[in-house]
Amino acid sequence: MEDKTILTRMLADRHITRRQFMVGASALGLTATMASGIWTQAQAMTPKKGGHLKAGLNDANTVDSLDSATYNATTMIVVSRSFRDSLVDVGQDNKATPALAESWEPSDDATSWRFKLRKGVEFSNGKSLTVEDVVDSVNVHRGEDSKSGAKGVFSGITDVKADGKDVVVVTLKDANADFPFLFTDYHFTVTPSLGEGKSDVLSRHGTGAYLLKEFEPGIKTTLERNPNSWHGDQTGFFDTAEIIAILDDNARQTALITGSVDVINRPALKTISRLKKVPHVDIQAVKSNLAFTHPMRTNIKPFDNNDFRQALKHALPRQEFIDKVLYGYGSIGNDQPLGPGFLNYDPSISNELDLDLAKSLIKKAGLDGVKIDLSAADTSYGGAVDAAVIFQEAFAKIGVNVNVVQEPKDGYWTNVWNKKPFCTCYWGPRPVEDMILSIAYLSDAPWNDSLINIPRVDELVIKARGELDAAKRKAMYSEVQMLIAKQGATLIPAFGQDVSATNKKIGIGDKVGGGWEMDGGHFVKRWWMNG
Repeated sequence: MEDKTILTRMLADRHITRRQFMVGASALGLTATMASGIWTQAQAMTPKKGGHLKAGLNDANTVDSLDSATYNATTMIVVSRSFRDSLVDVGQDNKATPALAESWEPSDDATSWRFKLRKGVEFSNGKSLTVEDVVDSVNVHRGEDSKSGAKGVFSGITDVKADGKDVVVVTLKDANADFPFLFTDYHFTVTPSLGEGKSDVLSRHGTGAYLLKEFEPGIKTTLERNPNSWHGDQTGFFDTAEIIAILDDNARQTALITGSVDVINRPALKTISRLKKVPHVDIQAVKSNLAFTHPMRTNIKPFDNNDFRQALKHALPRQEFIDKVLYGYGSIGNDQPLGPGFLNYDPSISNELDLDLAKSLIKKAGLDGVKIDLSAADTSYGGAVDAAVIFQEAFAKIGVNVNVVQEPKDGYWTNVWNKKPFCTCYWGPRPVEDMILSIAYLSDAPWNDSLINIPRVDELVIKARGELDAAKRKAMYSEVQMLIAKQGATLIPAFGQDVSATNKKIGIGDKVGGGWEMDGGHFVKRWWMNG
């Protein structure tokens, strides 16, 4: 047996002591220094139970609710994924992984899917998980009266029903080869049934790795490990955890540096070089389909004019955005909705910087000298206000006068986004193309924040869902990207990275999942305390 294999097996044995490992490594010819280093590194990568986590997060609001249909920001996603579960998760390998559904299988034409529920699962009040809980939880996000942000994602479902005591069958209007991924949408959580087809969306009782002990919207949430969790020893390592809302970048970083918190999301990129020099701090940067977007409401002039919209796109200083807002933590976006991490991303699409073309489009639209407002707040993404000033200066070169409106951070997602004519925004990464397209770019999607209506896009998105031929599917998604880049109403200068910072005593595995920032929103149950 090779020496490397022997060492790997020794390290995987939870019963082996440091002394035993050192003896074994010495027998294989390793020096004491080398063996000690390998042991120390391996122990840092081994999850440990215990400890109290304090995390300071941006993206929280005082109007936050436990109703997952209303979620639109990271803090509630993290809270929800700590004390509740979905049927399917995005694993740290970015693949669909079982959660409350232990397995699933499609019909031959992928228009029907059967999900077999995990046995022995209980809510935190002792109630056993039933198929009725799942069916009623799915239906929260369906139907004409649904106000869920996932309504577009689940719009293809025509029926959901129980088949016996442990199987849920979902029937679709059109084939969808990626359908299990739709259940990873952060809006969908399984909550207790209230009977008569209703679900207790505000319930504090979940099936997750943690118990919800205290919930103060926009302020603080406290969690405690669930002793009866079906997750077992595979997840949920901290004894207790606090999620504290800290919207100010400086305050959040200061809290990490001083030890008031152990983890923060979105460290200010403009000062990250200094943060890297703090001895007890680690930076995590995960390549992502995180999109920095700037939707223009097409029901309001002048944003109803595509010549005007295209002019802004050709005046957009994309590299400057990456250099001065993202500080290198990103890649060029060309106003297409799919980032470079998607299988069907089309790198050939371009809305290059061309001020002469932009000026001619402004003239064609008859909008030379037009005045517009751009609403911005750094809670939409770090550096959003700086970005708005960059846009202001760039658009002035083509005769467009931008008034930057610095909006309050708290309540931004309720009072500004999806309401104001032109604003800063971001879209977190999704695991498959259909999820972001269905939720934000279909004409009837509730979160179609630009109100764009491109019938061909609607047609292609629906067709691509069920297309099993990879080449045909790629061609469909390529056309969707081109149509949105050239006719859409969203400026997307760049795609970013999910950046977080931790105290070095926090243990993190060798993979950090995508699907959303902070390990897909699962960091509370996936990370651990080293000491």
